[in-house]
Formats: sequence, C-alpha cells, structure tokens
Amino acid sequence: MLIDALKKPDSLHLPGARQQHRQRIGLAIDLAKAALEAAERLGATPETISGARATLIRAHAARAQDARHGAGQLSRGCQRAPTREACDDGWQRVESIVEVAETSAREAERVALQQGDDDSRNAAKAAEIAALEARRIIDERNHAYTFHTDPDFSFGEGWYLAAAAVLADVAIQIEPDMPQTAQAEVFLRAAGLADRLRSNRPRPRANKQLPEIVAQAFRADPSSSQRRLRTAFLGGDKIPKTIVDWTEKKLSGAPPANKVLLWVRTGAHDDWRNTRRDELFQLISRALDEGLVPMVVGDSFPSETIPAGVVDMTLFWKAPLFQGADMRRAQLQFFEHLMQAHALVGQMGVTTAGMDGPALMGLPTLYLTDAPNVRLGAWVGAVPGYQEHVRGETGLERIGDTLKQWALVRRN
Repeated sequence: MLIDALKKPDSLHLPGARQQHRQRIGLAIDLAKAALEAAERLGATPETISGARATLIRAHAARAQDARHGAGQLSRGCQRAPTREACDDGWQRVESIVEVAETSAREAERVALQQGDDDSRNAAKAAEIAALEARRIIDERNHAYTFHTDPDFSFGEGWYLAAAAVLADVAIQIEPDMPQTAQAEVFLRAAGLADRLRSNRPRPRANKQLPEIVAQAFRADPSSSQRRLRTAFLGGDKIPKTIVDWTEKKLSGAPPANKVLLWVRTGAHDDWRNTRRDELFQLISRALDEGLVPMVVGDSFPSETIPAGVVDMTLFWKAPLFQGADMRRAQLQFFEHLMQAHALVGQMGVTTAGMDGPALMGLPTLYLTDAPNVRLGAWVGAVPGYQEHVRGETGLERIGDTLKQWALVRRN
C-alpha cells in the first residue's frame, strides 16, 4: 500500500490524486501498525518485526511530508480569504494539519529508536524536518495588511486600511520602494498608527477583508467610529492656509448654495466601472434642477465643454499641494474645508478610490454600480449616509430623491 502511494509522486497535481495519496498513506500506517502489534504479540521472527517497523517509519515520514505540503497550500489559500473570520478559520485547519505532521514525526522517531538502523534514522529525520517546516508556516504567518504605495494601485485601499487600524487595531506593512512609500508612512504616523506598523514580509492578509472589518466597527458604534477616524485622519490642527487659499481660488464666483461632488473615473483597470458620460450629464442636470452646485471631481471631465453652473475640480489631486509628504491628510483636509466653509453636503459617482476617505469622515455618499458591490456594500447601513444605487432598479428616481434631501440640508 505504501509503495502504491509513493510510486507516482509526479501525478499528485491531478484532480483527486492528492486525496487518494493521503488515504493510501493513512491505510499503510494502520496496516503497518496492526502488523507490528500482531508480530510482537505472536512472537514473529525479527525480520518480520523489522519489516513492519520499517514500513511504519516510512509511512509516518510520508504522512509528515504530505502534511507539510497540505499546510503550505492551505495557508496560501486562507491568507486570501475574503473575510478575517474565514482567514482565521483556515489557519485553524492549518494548525490541525501541522499537528498531524508533528505526531507522525514523533512516531517515526520512536519506532526508529527501536529499529536502530541508518535507513530508519534517515526516514525519521525526514519526518522531523517536514514537521519543523510545517510548524514554521504557522510561526511565520503574516498578520499584516499591505498599504500599497504604487500610484497605479487603488488609492482608496489606503483609506480603509488605515481606518481598520484605527478601529480594529489591524497590523500594517507599507509597500517599500514605491513613489508614495514615504507619504504613506507620514500619514499613518500622523494618524497615531506607528505601533501598528510592521516590517514588510511575504504573504500578507488579503485587503479585501478590510471593508467588512470597518463595517463591523461602525455597526457596533457609528458615532464613536466616525469621531475616532476624523481625529486620526485630520488631526487637531486647523486646516492649512495653503489649502484654504487654493480652494477659495477654485471656488471664486461659485454660488453659496449647497454643493455636491460628482466623481469621474476613467481608469484603465476595470474600465467597465468607469463613469458614463451621459449618466454624468444627467446627474449634473438633476443637481442643478434641485438648486445644488455640482462640483465635478476626480479624473478628467469626459467632454471638452463643462456645463454652466458646474465647478471643475477634476484632477485636483495632481496639484503639487496634494502631492507632497502630507498628501493624504492634505486631500482629506481639502474635503473637510469644502464641508465646513462651502456647504458640501454629499457626493455621488461610480465606486472610485477618492470617495472612500470623505465617506468615512462623514460626507453622505451614494455610489452607482451595475451589480451589488460585495466589498463596499458592507458599508451600506453601517457607515452613516452611505448608499448604493444599482443601475436599472429604479432608474434615476432614487438619485433624484437623494439630491432633493441634500438640497434641504442646512450647513453652519
């Protein structure tokens, strides 16, 4: 049975082959153990006893090596799990597999001491090495989430990774040697998260777990969560005069009416999620009809002509003021100034990175999507004022109702 289990190791990648391999090793252990016990009980020849021991040692070594492989494979999968709970459950299974390797290594060593030959000692040593390597997988588990600092990656992930660290004490590793590595560290330290920073290591947790972690904190205590994030992200200082002056210049001549951000996304990644030109113009028209001042923000406006009554804030984040060492806090301070001084009452658009920070800070948000968003949908009903609009459900009626509500909001 053991020979049959081990004779075709190159085929273990085939469907069902690994499970069959594992079953045969287990059966070989059971048979060898039973044969050894019977041989010893019945006074069989030393050769028979030695043969049963040799088979049992080799079978335990094979099980330890198979468990090491299984622990490695499962650990990679559970690190990518979509929720923290699923990740932790997966690691509990990894722990149980590692314990199998360790049990087999101990058994191989025990029987090898009775056997006393080099082949047995070598097999037991192989089992020990496999068990140590399996345990190392547990010991080297990376609990941190990666703060990505490549400008081509999702900027928004930084907002909800920092939020999860503030609200749930998750660990952070900053992606090194990228254009925004230094800026990320400045932001995290300013937010009081220095003790959550870890050295960069392979196989971090999956960032797709983060929105649900943030949602859990908001469900437990929405007002406290928002207050803690505002304190961490904005700090206690006044908004810098440079940001105030830049914003006032951009808004020179704009009416004092309530304002709404309309986000534009024109990214190459998942371009099916990009802003639809006709839809954007409908949002602008409806906002104007409600007496709101539309402020188009985000990527480039998808037209040569910006309609009358619209404030163009597109590509604001490319200004040197928002690209310095404190770029992340500066961008949030920009939105905060709009809320405090210019009656900014809400934001709309397709899901895009720039919306996440202001949404967590308390700006009412409605995002448009073709289908329910599995990740950010967790914030609907948890983060105050956070809404999802699935296209095709009610046309733009719900959007119109939201704009009506925003137009009636009174800001100090």
